[in-house]
Amino acid sequence: MRTITIEGQLRSEFGKKATRAIRSEEKVPCVIYGGAETVNFSAPAKDFKTLIYTPDFQIAEVKLGAKTYKCVVKDLQFDVVTDELAHIDFMELVEDKPVSVTLPIKLVGQSVGVKAGGKLVSKLKALKVKALPKHLVESIEVNIENLELNANIRVEDVKVEGIEITNSPRIPIASVVMTRQLRQEEATAEKDAKKK
Repeated sequence: MRTITIEGQLRSEFGKKATRAIRSEEKVPCVIYGGAETVNFSAPAKDFKTLIYTPDFQIAEVKLGAKTYKCVVKDLQFDVVTDELAHIDFMELVEDKPVSVTLPIKLVGQSVGVKAGGKLVSKLKALKVKALPKHLVESIEVNIENLELNANIRVEDVKVEGIEITNSPRIPIASVVMTRQLRQEEATAEKDAKKK
């Protein structure tokens, strides 16, 4: 599991004036909740780039003085005018407490339907899951080798030990559709069969 380290400073002042002062120093106000206590801190905006602007699931290790917190990003807020990062909520990972996160999907293998001339269409990029921190993974692998032409793999078909998937079970993750060329070939084959 990839971990990003962020070094921040505890916040002692709150309110609009204090928050504006933090942002003017190119820092982002943040909060960590879900553990024994709620912790308010700030950190340089540039430190969050590798954590925020990526499709990968990563754990943040926040260092505040002598204490270190293992967290996941729970919520982001951006400035409506400048589109700069305005605030981050982190959820502290506690060993015996399940956490809800979004994990990316990784399609594995080559589909039977694609080999037959179909086109693979990825319909869902990530799954919402609930799991204990020890069961969290970088991505959920979905095997598509048995996916046939005009067939779907749905959320209900994905089973991962220790992870509860909270998306609707009927949502398709990937499907193999017929290409225009394949449809034309089938139509010509049917016309030829009728002529005989």
